[in-house]
Amino acid sequence: MSNNNGTTNVKEEAPAPPTPSFQPGLGERIGLGAFHAINKVIPWYKLPGFIGAFNLAFLRIELRQYNLYDGYASAAAQGSAADEPMPDKRFLTARNSDGKFNSLELPRMGCAGMRFGRNFPRRFTPKPTEEELFTPDPRMISNRFMARKENGFIPATTLNLLAAAWIQFQTHDWFTHEESTEKLDIPLSAGDKWIHEHMQLHRTKPDDVLDPSDVKCPGYKNANTAWWDGSQIYGSSEAATQSLRTKTADGKLTLDERKIGTFLPRDDQGNPLTGFNNNWWIGMELLHTLFALEHNAICDKLREAYPDWTGDMIFDKARLVNCALMAKIHTVEWTPAILAHPALQVGMAANWWGIVGEKLTKMLGRISKTSEIISGIPGSGVDQDGAPFSLTEEFVSVYRMHSLMPDNIAFFDATGNGTHKSTVPLADVAFSKAQDPLDKGGVSFADAFYSFGINYPGAITNHNTPDFLRNLTTPDGQSRDMGTVDILRDRERGVPRYCEFRRLLRMSVPKTFEELTGGNKALAKELSDAYDGKIELVDALVGSHSEPVIPGFGFSETAFRVFILMASRRLKSDRFIAGSWNEDMYTKVGFRWVQDSGMKDVLGRHFPELRDTLAKSKNVFAPWEMLDGSRMYGGVETNAPPAK
Repeated sequence: MSNNNGTTNVKEEAPAPPTPSFQPGLGERIGLGAFHAINKVIPWYKLPGFIGAFNLAFLRIELRQYNLYDGYASAAAQGSAADEPMPDKRFLTARNSDGKFNSLELPRMGCAGMRFGRNFPRRFTPKPTEEELFTPDPRMISNRFMARKENGFIPATTLNLLAAAWIQFQTHDWFTHEESTEKLDIPLSAGDKWIHEHMQLHRTKPDDVLDPSDVKCPGYKNANTAWWDGSQIYGSSEAATQSLRTKTADGKLTLDERKIGTFLPRDDQGNPLTGFNNNWWIGMELLHTLFALEHNAICDKLREAYPDWTGDMIFDKARLVNCALMAKIHTVEWTPAILAHPALQVGMAANWWGIVGEKLTKMLGRISKTSEIISGIPGSGVDQDGAPFSLTEEFVSVYRMHSLMPDNIAFFDATGNGTHKSTVPLADVAFSKAQDPLDKGGVSFADAFYSFGINYPGAITNHNTPDFLRNLTTPDGQSRDMGTVDILRDRERGVPRYCEFRRLLRMSVPKTFEELTGGNKALAKELSDAYDGKIELVDALVGSHSEPVIPGFGFSETAFRVFILMASRRLKSDRFIAGSWNEDMYTKVGFRWVQDSGMKDVLGRHFPELRDTLAKSKNVFAPWEMLDGSRMYGGVETNAPPAK
């Protein structure tokens, strides 16, 4: 815990945990004890892949026991079937756009407007004083640790730019905070090269005080639904969803058909009409359009199979299928790409299919009715692990990945020889310019997807946030440095600093800056200078960017601990995935669509020009096989892979 002079008074040992709500069974406790003993000698990531995956499965059990907390002091906030009756029985077998009634017992759980939860006991996440908020200077931290140096783009060469776009596309489904009208004035030091005289930021809006504990530890509302329900496409209210649908009984989403392709429609101000359109750039344009097309293709297949269904029936099932497919793609394709470690290759496939594997599960169905380890999470039964489902403030924190964004995007022809078409600065494909390469620049959707498949994103590390995001003016006229914003948001919302964050996860805590950086003396000195020699003040994001990375990992192990807990929780808590995972809920046609499709199928379905290239590429989110003309071009300065 921090005091008013900017120092931090904490014990070196982990704090005594509260009485857990979730208690592991006897077999789970034995497994936990065995892996604790093994990990004293060999960390999980140095074990053989299959054993390492089991190690992670037991680690997840321990995280469920000690790192899930409601954002409310009373469970009554989640509602009950008696005080929140379902207005339409349709929602027994369909997702409600505001997220209500996913749980029939706690109908408000996970819905839009509910608080973020925590991965740590709330007493460890207090509202900071103004001095704590600005100590050390967040803009200084951004300048020293976030700024991408001149010609200093650090590529993540195991990923492609589609992986970067995908995670933003997903986080726009999962969370967004409400903003207050009250503003923070961010101090700028003498000689700061900020483009304006002042930097201001709207504070995060705290929820009403519902309990005395909310004064010291405020709760903050999630304006999106917390479920994996495609709200970035469909909206987080029934009214928003209805506005995005066609006026006919086909169950489809409205799209703008043009001679040069199918586009998202726009409003009178040029904003894309979709469920969530903030922070827009061409990456969002591509993925929102792709999965709107996918929704409509599912509608066509359902109409063919069930010609007598109403438009609502077609829409509801198509949305269920589309959402489940996105969850599957994220679980078994995106995650193994960004966490390319043998244990994760096994573990993430097992999250969906179980250790028995995809082929046997497809052939025989679930071997075990309830074991998520044997037969995967889908269909294993819903379990909240002792805490009402929500996404957490710490989960938001570990997805601060602005360094994934490049400075430029190089566009290539997806067909023929794959020749270079243009190289465009990121600023010229953002906000109102997001459609420009597609609408005016002679780049087709297939060209753009191919280009994203061979461009590198930035590595998630220090000194790699692009200038565009550090001098960002948004359509509402606000100017900000996203590096400074990232630091301030974590502090403002009570996310513990790096050492405390690890301590609360029962991880080892560095006692020196050199230990934190894994022996990088230059970085250790830089951190010590910036944080006035006080290692306990290092921000969670900066510490995570500074620690040594596990081989194959795209981000830190500190962030990964939150990830492995929350990634499976989004599946396990959802009655449409962990619960009614069957042909009765999805239809025979819809269930097979999810189980038999992946990202390659989605792309090839709508852009057949990509099929040959995709067939030669192992993971859609790793660099694709390049056509000859693209391979001859290249060079990091264009953000295309270097020539071979």
